[in-house]
Amino acid sequence: MTISAGEKMPSGTFGIMTDAGPGAISTDELFAGKKVVLVSVPGAFTPTCSMNHLPGFVEQAAAIKSKDVDTIACMAVNDVFVMDAWGKDRGVGDDVLMLADGNGEYAEALGLELDASGFGMGKRGQRFAIIVEDGVATHVAVEAPGKFEVSKAEAILAAL
Repeated sequence: MTISAGEKMPSGTFGIMTDAGPGAISTDELFAGKKVVLVSVPGAFTPTCSMNHLPGFVEQAAAIKSKDVDTIACMAVNDVFVMDAWGKDRGVGDDVLMLADGNGEYAEALGLELDASGFGMGKRGQRFAIIVEDGVATHVAVEAPGKFEVSKAEAILAAL
């Protein structure tokens, strides 16, 4: 079942790159007592994700964070090394926390997995953005297939 506004975010763990190498962050560490914008893309280095989706959140980071957002986080079903390299390639710096959902378990827990095997990409996460306040989804924006409208930075900024 797909997560809806008003529901508690599922528990889980993401891979993150730390100064000491690969590490992890739990959903409790990410969401507890915080306001977070969680963005999901089907894949790092893919065209819409690299040219529009992630860059939009980097460009709008200050405006988004001015709405009392503690963290903007971008997740994809990629490993921590790919997410780290992609973040560096896109110049996210400290503006966006790059989260690896390596096996797609969190996308599946949200009910937002995507079968992209027809494109040779296997199981992925759908394109979406969720505003989370203290572990509860307050706004869920899931894109229709092939669309890039409701989850882009400008739409989420308007929803904040």
